[in-house]
Amino acid sequence: MHANRIPSFIIATALLAAPALVAAQGFGGQRSRGTGVPGVSVDTAGVGALIDQGMNHSQVMKNLEYLTDVIGPRLTGSPAARAANDWTMKQFQSYGLDSHLETWNFGGSWSRGPMWMRMTAPRAHDVVAASWAWAPGTDGKAVSGPVVRIDASTPESLAANRAKIKGAWVMLRGPSFVWNNDGPPMTAADSERQRGGFRGAAAGAPRDSAARARQQQFNNDQPYLLKSAGALGILIDGGKEQDLLTMSGSPNRVMPLPEVVVAHEDYAMFDRLMGLGLTPVLEASIQNTLSMKDSVPQWNTVAEIRGTEHPGEVVIVGGHLDSWDLGTGATDNGTGSMATLEAARIIAQSGVKPKRTIRFVLFTGEEEGLIGSHKYAEAHAAEADSIQAVIVLDNGAGAVTGQALQGRPELFGLWRAILAPLHQLDADTVTDALKGGTDHLSFIPYGVPGFNFNQVRLGYNHTHHSQSDTWDKAVAWDLEQASTVMAVSALELANLSGMIPRGPKEAVQPVAAVVVSDSLVGKKGRR
Repeated sequence: MHANRIPSFIIATALLAAPALVAAQGFGGQRSRGTGVPGVSVDTAGVGALIDQGMNHSQVMKNLEYLTDVIGPRLTGSPAARAANDWTMKQFQSYGLDSHLETWNFGGSWSRGPMWMRMTAPRAHDVVAASWAWAPGTDGKAVSGPVVRIDASTPESLAANRAKIKGAWVMLRGPSFVWNNDGPPMTAADSERQRGGFRGAAAGAPRDSAARARQQQFNNDQPYLLKSAGALGILIDGGKEQDLLTMSGSPNRVMPLPEVVVAHEDYAMFDRLMGLGLTPVLEASIQNTLSMKDSVPQWNTVAEIRGTEHPGEVVIVGGHLDSWDLGTGATDNGTGSMATLEAARIIAQSGVKPKRTIRFVLFTGEEEGLIGSHKYAEAHAAEADSIQAVIVLDNGAGAVTGQALQGRPELFGLWRAILAPLHQLDADTVTDALKGGTDHLSFIPYGVPGFNFNQVRLGYNHTHHSQSDTWDKAVAWDLEQASTVMAVSALELANLSGMIPRGPKEAVQPVAAVVVSDSLVGKKGRR
């Protein structure tokens, strides 16, 4: 799941969690169900076979174990990402599907090298930290300097604090609100303070379009201005408890100086020390490899089961195969990508034949800004009107609870009918929610109905982008259920009596690098 969406805000409430329309198996002979969408009804034939295959013969945990423990973390641009493409293609083929890799170009490669950071004053302390992705290191040299916390949110505030920056590690904001779950329960005042922290992130955004453009340009320029002022690097709060870190970065925003995420416990300690009038001093050595001279080819893994009646009409089932590299990418998004692989196996080995083609796509480049799915949607734009829907899974290891309508409330009845056979798996709620930050969004501007299933959170705030994102955090029943829900939904979408009405088409925003002012990087600008 792409970082800009964390924490994930689902911005509406459940519309209704009605009693089951049908049992999970044995539909009393009723195969066709109304949806409230003119000309579109749901055919439940074959659903029982899928549920049996998914819940009683699953291979999903075994596949997730291989992906995470053997192949490991799959940073886009790394050899491991390509190994995952090759292995998933072969797995699809072993289940009887046609499968291939589709190429797209990526902005440049980055790899993490050895790093250490320690506090040397006012006492010695090893700091839990990791380099932000697509940030340079210190060329293997140990560099040392004080920690300063400054306001650099505007040109004026940065200029006022410029004298403090030279030779320093810079904190640009105070510690995140991280609640001590071992302490007293959160009070109403604590909750309000937490909400205030979330609101504060956007509170200062200018409303005037010209002012917003100036602020955005300053935000693009800020790291370069800090470097020109002599900063050693930028410190970021990991924002989690128990020394867990978070990770992000993109070739579309290459940093000109080291940027280091620090465990919340250490970051908050630096702030407290400064509050006591003491200056923390940090020493660090960071070795990263960054190559932005040429774009590098990357791949999406694609497989399909051809439709028997309308092969030119397609349901896309997907998840992202890439991950960050602190853990092994189990819950983000090994679970979603292996559920996609398992959904393909469930349908193929059940013997059920879909009327429309079901295409399974494992995207890469999601973590860097939905790049792989954006490139896929762009390459297949001419087919957009023949894509029935896109469904993805990318909210961690928890079971599916139902579907988010993504701004399409008129499809409530459709999704209630699709999910009705899954009532006994507790997966039939429908919410009027907009979900951001994952690959279904790449298709919506083309008018394609796109959806990301709702899931039980199941510790996702801890595992997301952290070193704790490992295989043992997956729960077998939940992942088997999620895979089964995807398979059933895909089949029913493929067998609808008609096409789902298109959504509004919008201008497609190109994938582009951040533009930095010429005065800072030269006439050509720079990412």
